Amino acid sequence: MEDHEIETRGFVTRAIFIFLVAAVLMLGLLARFVDLQILKHGIFSTRADENRIQVQPIASDRGLIYDRRGVLLADNRPIRTLAVVTERIADLDTAIGELASLVDISDDEIAGFRRRIEQPRRPYEPVALKVNLTDEEVARIRVNGHRWAGVEVDDENLRYYPLGSLMVHAVGSVRRISEDDLDTLDAVRYSGTKFVGRFGVEQFYERLLHGEVGYRHVEIDVRGRVLRKLEELGEEPAVAGQNLTLHLDSRLQTAAYAALGERRGAIVALDPRSGGILALVSSPGYDPNPFITGIPQEEYRLLEGSPDTPLFNRATRGTYAPGSTFKPIVALAGLTTGVTDWERTIIDTGEFRLPGQSRVYRDWSWTTTNSGGQGIVDLRKAIFRSSNVYFYQLGTRVGIDSLGEFASQFGFGSATALDVDAVEGVLPTRVWKKGARGEDWYLGDTVNMSIGQGHLLVTPLQLATSAMVIANRGRWVQPRLLLSSDTGLSGFDAPSPPQPVRGPTEQDWEMLIDAMEDVVHRGNQGFRENGTAWFYIGQDIGYRMAGKSGSAQVVEIRQGEEYDEEALDERERKHAWFIAFAPADDPRIALSVLVENGGGGSSVAAPVARKVIDAYLLPQYARL
Repeated sequence: MEDHEIETRGFVTRAIFIFLVAAVLMLGLLARFVDLQILKHGIFSTRADENRIQVQPIASDRGLIYDRRGVLLADNRPIRTLAVVTERIADLDTAIGELASLVDISDDEIAGFRRRIEQPRRPYEPVALKVNLTDEEVARIRVNGHRWAGVEVDDENLRYYPLGSLMVHAVGSVRRISEDDLDTLDAVRYSGTKFVGRFGVEQFYERLLHGEVGYRHVEIDVRGRVLRKLEELGEEPAVAGQNLTLHLDSRLQTAAYAALGERRGAIVALDPRSGGILALVSSPGYDPNPFITGIPQEEYRLLEGSPDTPLFNRATRGTYAPGSTFKPIVALAGLTTGVTDWERTIIDTGEFRLPGQSRVYRDWSWTTTNSGGQGIVDLRKAIFRSSNVYFYQLGTRVGIDSLGEFASQFGFGSATALDVDAVEGVLPTRVWKKGARGEDWYLGDTVNMSIGQGHLLVTPLQLATSAMVIANRGRWVQPRLLLSSDTGLSGFDAPSPPQPVRGPTEQDWEMLIDAMEDVVHRGNQGFRENGTAWFYIGQDIGYRMAGKSGSAQVVEIRQGEEYDEEALDERERKHAWFIAFAPADDPRIALSVLVENGGGGSSVAAPVARKVIDAYLLPQYARL
């Protein structure tokens, strides 16, 4: 028999249990709803916005660089870049293959892209795959853009150097930010920036040229594409970098390059009044523009492996024996120490021997004139005829200690330019030789140094600086590239310039300059009495130039042997030097010219110097 009362009680009990369970679940759901919608509303609202709102950096426009005439040396050109956000692409290889079917992407571009994505970078940062897209290529990508998440066409400004190789070693260039750069650059200031100054002015004045980063809020879709700017959330515009004006004169730079022609060498021209670097040439050069977007490996290997070393800046980092261009310094050292004067004479037989030694040190005229010497020589003639024998004697009498100390006042052995990355060269001393070679200093070392040979090494910039100091009669101004910036900057917090050269009298300076004028202008006196450069540049010159030639040996000539240029490999021949300034009584330009393995300083380097100075001073090359 069924008991309806028991069944009713069981049903009620189960119903109440189910109700209580449902009520508990509902209360839990309600509590969670309150927690999410009320208590944690702000947190989750922010998270939702972060999923669709992104703060993007706005890269600043890099400051422009001009020469003293207003000619643009470094520009920014708008380009469009195919960029990929790798974090948003599941199959990168497939995506690259599909993109390559739409636009021409070279193997070098793909290899460069893969190198860049392996380097440390900011998350979700677009990485350039191909730069400088054409309008047609942009259209193809945008029409097919729905096929890939993370593929973008970015508008950006790319650095461009209108004069290419002509200015590369002076102005420098930018390169893509590397892994090493990320360790030193300010991550916030450089967010959104892909390039940094690597050489020359671009590197030295990076802080001024870079500018300040801005930011903006944008709404993005699930694929990471920008839908719209959210101007209501605020935007901080980027601040462009400062524009710089340099002392460089692009017309003079062009003339200097043309004067060197196809030869390897360097020219540095300075304004003695300000120290401004008017021209800084290292030849051969290279076009920096392909390096910005990424040069093919094969082309880079050709440049890097070239025996002409176009990537190397000879003007500021090349070190060479100065040869006879060092003799004016030795002359002033001798006058300062009192071991000679302008009237003291010697008989130059073409040979010099140290007491008690059999080694012969010869004059350059030994084989040139077949006469074996220059006859009776005083200090003035020793300069305009470049008598080695006179300076052998003078240098040994001055001594290495006094000679080294005096020469240091002209900037030898130190980097004196304010805003140029230059090496110090070598101003040898007893201490230097002991530390560098583990050897004592010998009197023969002093003999060699007296004519600018031996261990003495200088840069073309240092020799131009010494010519400028002589032109200024011992007064120092430090070489510099920067003329001004947008803020009126005409320099920077720089150390005080070196003190004026101590020792020579006013008469010494004027007589030295007279002797250097004789190098160029003294002629029709007979071979032994003409200036060494008169025949090559002095016969039709319309202004007074003071100069000094030099030829520096590259390989050692053994005792008993003669220098035979024709028997030597071209790269073993002497370097040709010439330093000069003009007009001699009121100098407006001072320079040094180096022609690597060129041979004679007077016959090869002096005509180059003449062409450069002509280009700067003569009326047809009107200056601002």
